[in-house]
Amino acid sequence: MTAADVWLPIPPDEIDGLPEGPRYRFWDGGEEFPADPADCAFYVVPYMKPAGVGVRPMALMRSVRVVQTLSAGTDHVEPGLKHLPPGVRLCNARGVHEASTAELTLALILASLRGIPGFVRAQDKGEWRGGFRPALADKNVLIVGYGSIGAAIEDRLVPFELARVARVARSARTTERGPVHPLTELPSLLPEADVVVLSTPLTETTRHLVDAGFLARMKDGALLVNVARGGVVDTKALLTELETGRITAALDVTDPEPLPADHPLWRAPGVLVTPHVGGPTSAFLPRAERLLREQLSRFVNQEELGNVVLVTGAGDL
Repeated sequence: MTAADVWLPIPPDEIDGLPEGPRYRFWDGGEEFPADPADCAFYVVPYMKPAGVGVRPMALMRSVRVVQTLSAGTDHVEPGLKHLPPGVRLCNARGVHEASTAELTLALILASLRGIPGFVRAQDKGEWRGGFRPALADKNVLIVGYGSIGAAIEDRLVPFELARVARVARSARTTERGPVHPLTELPSLLPEADVVVLSTPLTETTRHLVDAGFLARMKDGALLVNVARGGVVDTKALLTELETGRITAALDVTDPEPLPADHPLWRAPGVLVTPHVGGPTSAFLPRAERLLREQLSRFVNQEELGNVVLVTGAGDL
């Protein structure tokens, strides 16, 4: 293929094994573009930047053929897709975030059930607070969004002597670990779950999936864990339910995000909030670099790309 511009949010000289041929341009979301966006053929979206940053050059990218995110979700760049020519492949970062996000999910579940936030606050005051707490053992866990991250979460749940894991995705299928139920079966599964984990992409179908009706079906004392996107949960409905003390929540993502200092979610009873840290760990960079090497090698050799979730002009795959 002829030489083409590739925009990378990681300095190209820090990524071993990039294929020869493209002109690599480093852009991590700064005010100045590294070159004319019209010459960019392969655009890797800057990671963990404020809303709108990654979309900014897309309207000028008349020659782009691939948009690659370094996040599992692609909702943050989808507003820019309408500016692109038809046939552009949008690829996500499947394979990059599974380990880190699954680790955090287990940390949130265990910290919430075992009362770790309360122990930390007691430590700050020099207070010794004992007592019984729920264990993860013997619990029923429901995973809503059973893609690669949902499967990685179940991998890490296996040693914890659970009573049951139920899995839900957009459509039904069978896995080595058991059936995956369609979203339409959620109402019957929710009342049985002690822990409900959200790991689904944010789409028009899943926006405010967790509404007042969803929350009302959760059993008394259940824990809601969101490592998906804040918009999957109706924050107002969640606050209303939390104020009753009937359920608890552990949230790595919120709506709005970042969560303003005066937002009532910070002070709602039974809530553990982490600031969207499921992905950015030491595990990120080696996996992101591996993904970019593989995708760019395929691109240069005109091979089928991996992780394609949408083609402009064609819709969802």
